[in-house]
Amino acid sequence: MLTPAAARARILAALSDLAPLAAERVPLEGALGRALAEDLSATRDVPAFDAATMDGYALRAADAPRAGARLPIAFEVYAGRPAPGPLPAGSCCRIFTGAPVPEGADAVEMQEEVRRAGRTATFRRPAERGRFVRRAGSDVAAGAIALAAGAVVDAGVVGLAAGLGRSELAVRRRPRVAILPTGDEIVPAGRVPGPGQIHESNGPALAAAVREAGGDPLLLPIAGDTPDALARALLAARGLDALVTTGGVSVGTRDLVRGALEQAGARLDFWKVAMRPGKPFTFGRWGRTAVFGLPGNPASALVTFELFARPALRALAGLPGAGRVIVTARLAAAQEKPAELTVYLRARVRRDRRGLVVEPLRTQLSGHLTSVAGHDALAVLPAGRSRLARGAEVQAVLLQAPPEP
Repeated sequence: MLTPAAARARILAALSDLAPLAAERVPLEGALGRALAEDLSATRDVPAFDAATMDGYALRAADAPRAGARLPIAFEVYAGRPAPGPLPAGSCCRIFTGAPVPEGADAVEMQEEVRRAGRTATFRRPAERGRFVRRAGSDVAAGAIALAAGAVVDAGVVGLAAGLGRSELAVRRRPRVAILPTGDEIVPAGRVPGPGQIHESNGPALAAAVREAGGDPLLLPIAGDTPDALARALLAARGLDALVTTGGVSVGTRDLVRGALEQAGARLDFWKVAMRPGKPFTFGRWGRTAVFGLPGNPASALVTFELFARPALRALAGLPGAGRVIVTARLAAAQEKPAELTVYLRARVRRDRRGLVVEPLRTQLSGHLTSVAGHDALAVLPAGRSRLARGAEVQAVLLQAPPEP
């Protein structure tokens, strides 16, 4: 069996010819969280003109070399309006924050440092060239690259793009991901289960996980445990960027998904990973579609998605890494495990005076729905050890921001 790290590396390598996906142009409000597909450059200086950064008086610094200089006030300049004209030599003008500094002026003095009497201003300190003036192009010069391709669009990038006059951005396309739950024993929410049946939960959970990873999910109807039902269901996923199946990838007589994928033409790379939960995991390629065969138990499905499908979808979307922070934390309780497996415990993180502590959820049974709700980290118990003492340091994959100090 592959180690989790080796499996993840093989997946990313197998998709290197597909990642990142093609670019598309979207309105600014649709670009959040996506990867820039081209450099964001300025077509003109930003700001486009010298502007005052304080309410006060614009002047030539040479006209007020010492405290006490008195200058006539020639005119006033307001934000959003051009200056009436060049500043006459030996004078100043009233100016307001954001207003264009008139030609000839090279400094602004804040109003608190100026005493005004009628049309005359007296400066309490020597003027300084460039003081309280935001120079044209000081933020981004015309023709300069404000942000390189590959950057992830956040609220600040949206603001930057708008400030550069962009109403659209070229970003990487979101991967389109089909999600196929399988099994005769599951029925969708809203339908009363029959004898021996349960409500299907993996599909909605994985659709949410796909969205969080930067993809667009397509939740397919449940496919029954027959070759014909699976073959028909797979047709709906043909041509999408990824297919995520749940259930039917182990070794039971009714575990038919792997065979159905191969019958449809998929080439599967591996189907076991030395981990818990989620050992029966399948990955392969179906033409240009990445295929992830996840186990059917809720915890196994979400953990394998987190470790393998999430970084793959982010690579397709042009986003860096898995988008998670990995920290060192201490175990709140001793743990025993199979030495040959890497074990991922669903856990909550807290902080004490010595640092971060991970507290495993009460239940770690992969079939229990409560084992995948209410946790904010995966505590990683490494292979090669069968027992870890309370207080042992482990790596933890943070699914949310760490608690405040």
